[in-house]
Amino acid sequence: MRRLERQLCEAIRRASHGQRGRVPAAGRELLSVFGSLSAARSWHANGPNPIAFAEIQAWCALMRVPLPAAHVAIIRAMDQAWTEAFYKIRDAGNGDQKTLPPISKAPLTAALFDVAAG
Repeated sequence: MRRLERQLCEAIRRASHGQRGRVPAAGRELLSVFGSLSAARSWHANGPNPIAFAEIQAWCALMRVPLPAAHVAIIRAMDQAWTEAFYKIRDAGNGDQKTLPPISKAPLTAALFDVAAG
């Protein structure tokens, strides 16, 4: 199972970078389950949330597909590989995209506070 997990996670990482990953025949069904779960994932202000155990359990009940614990572990590992790749790509940023500095260089004065706070 460890080998299958490594192969699927590597395929996820490669696909995240626009490359073609090799998916073993034994992992195609797990990749399909991951795709279904990932398509319905929730997002927050900074990006995607990881797939929770409750979401996997709900998917299994809805689709009437029992998943052994080893398969759930592989799906969670694939999700971790996907979210890490997402944040790595996002944090690398776009070279021509301008970003604002995180902290203002102007000191906070009473007048500036009144303008900002209204």
